[in-house]
Amino acid sequence: MSATFLGMPGNFPKNAEKAVQDSHLRYNLRKATHTIRDKRASVLAELPDWAELRAAGKAIKDETLRHLDRYLLQLEEAVTDAGGHVHWARDAAEANRIVTGLVKATGETEVVKVKSMATQEIGLNEALAGHGITAYETDLAELIVQLGDDFPSHILVPAIHRNRAEIREIFLDRMDDAPEGLTDEPAALAEAARLHLRERFLRSKVAISGANFMVAETGTLVVLESEGNGRMCLSLPETLISVVGIEKLVPTWRDLEVFLQLLPRNSTGERMNPYTSTWTGSAEGQEFHLVLLDNGRTDVLADEVGRQALRCIRCSACLNVCPVYERAGGHAYGSVYPGPIGAILTPQLRGMGSDLDASLPYASSLCGACFEACPVAIDIPEVLVHLRAEAPHGAAERAGMRAAGWVFGDQARLATAQRLASRLRNLIPKRLPGPLSAWTDTRDLPAIPEEPFRDWWERTQRGEGEER
Repeated sequence: MSATFLGMPGNFPKNAEKAVQDSHLRYNLRKATHTIRDKRASVLAELPDWAELRAAGKAIKDETLRHLDRYLLQLEEAVTDAGGHVHWARDAAEANRIVTGLVKATGETEVVKVKSMATQEIGLNEALAGHGITAYETDLAELIVQLGDDFPSHILVPAIHRNRAEIREIFLDRMDDAPEGLTDEPAALAEAARLHLRERFLRSKVAISGANFMVAETGTLVVLESEGNGRMCLSLPETLISVVGIEKLVPTWRDLEVFLQLLPRNSTGERMNPYTSTWTGSAEGQEFHLVLLDNGRTDVLADEVGRQALRCIRCSACLNVCPVYERAGGHAYGSVYPGPIGAILTPQLRGMGSDLDASLPYASSLCGACFEACPVAIDIPEVLVHLRAEAPHGAAERAGMRAAGWVFGDQARLATAQRLASRLRNLIPKRLPGPLSAWTDTRDLPAIPEEPFRDWWERTQRGEGEER
């Protein structure tokens, strides 16, 4: 997986501490996430079979992951039979090398892109730039991020941390053909972006896309978007290159129908997606290449608990209900995948060798709102706890946990420790000393009662219970 966002501090707590001081950012995030959240709740309330749809989505994804090898080969055969070319990429470096080679073979030095988190994951734009190839984002939010030399902060709305006044300033400063007198009205900003992109669509010979889904039985790729810019990318260029994670498979068209109900409602709060594009193999006059990206996904698949993260359909519902994301924002996660799903997916794809990745499983209050919102029932709190156990721990913490295990492992030792703590409670400081201070730096030490519960129960309840 590509490197952490440039300029990011060492771990999530430091990133979040800085972010929560920005009241402007918190306002933007709260307004946007609550708007999407309310729309989602409204359209889900119209579905009498929401629970059944959710269960079906989970079952289809689990079936696909269980037989991923077979479905991938079926997909390859179907794409090839339809005139497409399939490439397999083990990691980011191999995927970038394949795509760069394909673009170079066309002789072009510019490409247009329809929004793709997989290409952000592997750092494709930067890899292409290293070979003199310029990639132009065409999704409006991605365009804002690119023009602002920024990083995406949300799965669905990458520029969620920007308000319309900030977007206007970015357009005026970085968009050469921005109209004079541009206002910050949404319609005016969208029109400026449309005019800016239209020339690129008409002259570009190569396009790069991702895909929301791939249908194994037919070799069909599916992109859902709300502006129509993606359709321009997919249909006009002479060469189309799609970079897609291997987990984006569904076995059949019938399975796809379930997700076409789940995704719009859970992502944008819409009953139906405005633009749903499908293509199978090479269209007339166009050459099609599919790059199937692993980049750590088979390692995730091997983890019986963590593999459920691969069910994710990138709807972002978990971000919009997460109290941590709402206050810290997406940049704090240092990854293209922010929020609760990023906290479990990124450490599994990248490993937990860095301070940032080791801290991500702790970027949660474990309130469970993300699990309740997930349309494919990913138990994110369960995976977070699982990954916390896998994360590296300091010597003091390991020693403390061993001591706690020794105490909790015996009823008599636990009772003795409780009585001792009650007798010494006035001597215990509010901020613990040494390595233990990290715990009380971020939370209050619970008050120790004058009498342990065991002793209180023995004194007040045991005799009454025996009489009954």
